[in-house]
Amino acid sequence: MNLRTRDFLTFAEIDGGETRRLLDLAARLKRDLRQSGRSKGSRQLAGATMAMIFQKPSTRTRVSFETGMFQLGGHAINLSASELQLSRGETVEDTARTLSRYVDVVMARVFDHSDLEALARCSEVPVVNGLSNSFHPCQTLADLLTIRERKGRLRGLRVCWIGDGNNVCNSLIYGCARTGMDVSVATPRRFCPLQSVVDEARDSVSVDLTADPAKAAAGADVVMTDTFSSIHNKDTDRARLFVPRYTVSDRLMARAAGDAVFMHCLPAKRGLEVAPSVIDGPQSAVWDEAENRLHVQKALLVALVGSRPARRA
Repeated sequence: MNLRTRDFLTFAEIDGGETRRLLDLAARLKRDLRQSGRSKGSRQLAGATMAMIFQKPSTRTRVSFETGMFQLGGHAINLSASELQLSRGETVEDTARTLSRYVDVVMARVFDHSDLEALARCSEVPVVNGLSNSFHPCQTLADLLTIRERKGRLRGLRVCWIGDGNNVCNSLIYGCARTGMDVSVATPRRFCPLQSVVDEARDSVSVDLTADPAKAAAGADVVMTDTFSSIHNKDTDRARLFVPRYTVSDRLMARAAGDAVFMHCLPAKRGLEVAPSVIDGPQSAVWDEAENRLHVQKALLVALVGSRPARRA
């Protein structure tokens, strides 16, 4: 499949049709992998190379992207920011220009979203956001695939977000808008998602902002949360502003639809943003959600890299 965008930085770059086609491709790649075994893949990116830049620690992003490139027949290079010349003053722009001469795609997990924008602006190859302080679009792709698997559809559902209106929440709102899912977001007043994202999404779906978790969860088909203290948060005691009111407990889940699904992008702090009985309970889809990072990212790489013209000699 072809994407009109060259880069994937927020989720706003793709429309509803492209989102559905990416999810269809991810589902097909997932099915094919399970039928053929983990050691085999589609080899659609044989000979391709991806540079992975990490300013932040990572488990799921690092392993899923590297494994995905291997299964597609390509190769991934793990680059810690402290090991690059970035650590000695080379600009992001010069790094992008250099990497473009070597690799076919760049994935970066960064602090400031402006670094990703600079990479994309100066790169000759696609740039994928593996997480920034503002957005996490690959996580949203995995979330959408998981919800579709569990519910059989996306359009017409309502997703409830509880906690910090953070980077994951921002991309999720875009993803819901592209797929026809309404969103209820419950956060403390000064932790709302980006207003520009909310305003754009409201052109397509209902986006309700509230400080009341019980109100947001009432009748929801999906309940989602994330850690209350992300990697970039300097206030290490930040959780005190959320616990216990915004903790997803059994009582809060009972406010949602009877067949509601619980989701969390991980890593999770049990007893803070979610009760152990919820994340480890029968309504939890977090492990399918984590696995689906692999499949949606493979689909994204195929769409961004596999459909591009051959690189110049």
